[in-house]
Amino acid sequence: MLSRIPITVIIATKNEAHNMTRCLEALLDFDEIIVFDSNSTDETVEISQKYYARIENFKWNNQYPKKRQYALDNLDIKNDYVFFVDADEILTRDLVEEIRNLNFSCAGYFVKGRYVGERKLLKHGLKNNKLCLFHKNRIMFPVIDDADIEAMGEIEGHYQPVLRAEYAQEPIGQLEAPLIHNAYEEPEVWLERHQRYAQWEAYMIANDLYPKDPNSKREKMKIFFRQLPFRNAIAFVHSYFLKFGFLDGVDGFKFARSRAKYYQLVNHALKTNKA
Repeated sequence: MLSRIPITVIIATKNEAHNMTRCLEALLDFDEIIVFDSNSTDETVEISQKYYARIENFKWNNQYPKKRQYALDNLDIKNDYVFFVDADEILTRDLVEEIRNLNFSCAGYFVKGRYVGERKLLKHGLKNNKLCLFHKNRIMFPVIDDADIEAMGEIEGHYQPVLRAEYAQEPIGQLEAPLIHNAYEEPEVWLERHQRYAQWEAYMIANDLYPKDPNSKREKMKIFFRQLPFRNAIAFVHSYFLKFGFLDGVDGFKFARSRAKYYQLVNHALKTNKA
């Protein structure tokens, strides 16, 4: 029998019962699982306990640190490396084995995500890549002046954590096996959530609050993209044509259209805030 992977998985939750079983099923090889819950009123906690996850409760005080950094600062975390997994994400077996074979020579590792459309796993189109597996003392979520933006609330927004100053020269690695992201199963939920995200992103852009991405190439691309007009059209072309999303058929089109819709919401929020 293989030994447990010496990593602590942290899942930040609030009313995620519909996602918990499949998420937790894929994490059974890890040494420690912490479900960091915000007073869920559904069966999130009960389902998590069936998988022997440790339950910790979080109540935000409307100040920093927000939820993920609070976990790093205040929870008794057994292992040096932590893996932040969202409840709507599922680790593939290939990713589990890639992590098992790591030599942990880097301060952290980017993990590639693949989206699930309304009907199937997308092979093409936009794929996310986030720094979510890292040493708990070497990488942190920076303080961003967004605590008063209701759109994001208790959780850190869509930006990467950063190397602590004393570890600024340490390398960051890249994993290749995918993390499956079930973000588009419920279109109505997606729209409501991304309306909030768009309000937050517009505020971040207008006030130049984004922290520097740990990957210098990605940082330059992000800065360039934020300055472009017609980002919604560019996002569609990028996902559907340049990233071959059309090869995923109807789901690929709907996914690219959702990216365009999101940046249309961002553009609208920017114009509204300037008015």
